[in-house]
Amino acid sequence: MFNLPDSTVTVIGIAFIFVMTSAGSAMVFFFRNAMGTLAKQIFLGFAAGVMIAASVWSLLIPSIEEAKNMGLPGWIPAAIGFLAGGLFLLVVDNILPHMHIGADKPEGVKSSLKRTTMLVFAVTLHNIPEGLAVGLAFGFALVNPSAIAIASAFGLALGIGLQNFPEGAAISLPLKQEKMSTGKSFLAGVLSGAVEPVAAVIGILLATQLTVIMPWFLAFAAGAMIYVVVEELIPEARLGEHSNVGTIAVMIGFVIMMILDVALG
Repeated sequence: MFNLPDSTVTVIGIAFIFVMTSAGSAMVFFFRNAMGTLAKQIFLGFAAGVMIAASVWSLLIPSIEEAKNMGLPGWIPAAIGFLAGGLFLLVVDNILPHMHIGADKPEGVKSSLKRTTMLVFAVTLHNIPEGLAVGLAFGFALVNPSAIAIASAFGLALGIGLQNFPEGAAISLPLKQEKMSTGKSFLAGVLSGAVEPVAAVIGILLATQLTVIMPWFLAFAAGAMIYVVVEELIPEARLGEHSNVGTIAVMIGFVIMMILDVALG
């Protein structure tokens, strides 16, 4: 791809998802107020659509195909891994002290952490499966080298990166409204996204060292991402309030990610 070694494309893809989160967080230097309701519905709806499509085309379908190549019924790793990913985030969600934007009460175990810290933890929590998914996709491409595999992984990174931009803004701007300084709000947004390249590297290591359970890992990441969509993104976007705009944003995000994956993969 682009006449670059697969390892170079991998580094670019992983760096891209982090850079886009940082760029979105930088919006705190240009806007005084937090996102309006309409913008929030559009951005979070778009992110939800991207993650749903990525879970299907970039993770579940490859999981099924890889399982079949190993002589397993394709649905077994896909189903069990998917449920395990959701269960894992459910457990973490009930343990890690965090607070969603717009919420009045924190979740997880009781803690004396500041409200702003728990807001950052909430975003960081759902960034983990995104980074893991990108890492697994690139790891799969490195283990099974082909132009199609690396292009598909890069398409996933591109889609995740695009939705990371509004996500970065969605954390830094509210933090500024919480009376945190502009510089600290930006730094907090950047740090919330820093977990993605770390999770991506872990995903690559898992994919390259434990290839025999690769189908399970792919489905695990898909389940974790869908959990985030249903538990966090859709409620935060207030899509349940008959928001046509938010619903359309979900569909646009889904279509764009689907096109990226199918066209590049």
